[in-house]
Amino acid sequence: MAIYLTKESKVLVQGMTGGEGMKHTRRMLAAGTDVVGGVNPRKAGRTVDFDERAVPVFGTVAEGMAATGADVTVVFVPPAFAKSAVLEAADVGIGLAVVITEGIPVHDSVAFTSYARRNGTRIIGPNCPGLITPGQSDAGIIPADITKPGRIGLVSKSGTLTYQLMYELRDIGFSTCVGIGGDPVVGTSHIDCLAAFQDDPDTELVVLIGEIGGDAEERAAAYIREHVTKPVVGYIAGFTAPEGRTMGHAGAIVSGSAGTARAKQEALEAVGVRVGSTPTETARLVLELLEAGG
Repeated sequence: MAIYLTKESKVLVQGMTGGEGMKHTRRMLAAGTDVVGGVNPRKAGRTVDFDERAVPVFGTVAEGMAATGADVTVVFVPPAFAKSAVLEAADVGIGLAVVITEGIPVHDSVAFTSYARRNGTRIIGPNCPGLITPGQSDAGIIPADITKPGRIGLVSKSGTLTYQLMYELRDIGFSTCVGIGGDPVVGTSHIDCLAAFQDDPDTELVVLIGEIGGDAEERAAAYIREHVTKPVVGYIAGFTAPEGRTMGHAGAIVSGSAGTARAKQEALEAVGVRVGSTPTETARLVLELLEAGG
């Protein structure tokens, strides 16, 4: 099983003919992703050869969906055009839009995430690595060869820490790994993923990776208390961040004691989440829980 992305997902790539789009489309195809088309109004009607597969380019998301039955789009377009690209996808009701682009103005993210929500389109991101269901499909830039299918679900603000935990726990494997992004406004939250993993019968344990700034992890802790019965292991990036120093993602903003790593750790531990002090210790806690039967 999996959440949000499966081997049946049919994927469009907005910006496929650009440098990053081409590189990562090739990677996604190699991982088994069913990439059914690209979107570029200036290159509509062409095809792009990726090894043994020729992928058509459509002028709009609507044309791509009509021709292929696509239900996922991955957005590799510059920040100035990201809002219009996501609005276009949401306007025709695509089920999932994975927004890789970083540097999108917050007011643009507010506009397209709220519009997408009204139209029934789930946004992953922006400024995220995407998501992967190992052995089935990979939508974004997450390396597909560092883990295998398994029974751990992972939700993370940080792309780099997503990769590290995937690698550290590669012998167990993952159901789905979701990089939700670290911007102040994102389309999918820790809570959304926790709810989906709770409902996924093949996910036995969830790893939650947060970071300093905001209150997303505290809200996740409150949700876990009321709704999550599966074991959760956490890690908070930023324990060693110098006070008053800006670091990392745009969302890593600390005000007083609110948003600190310590406050987030305490909130999670108060609801039974075991929190590692390092990624390696976090992986060890996961193994201990799995060996103990949760």
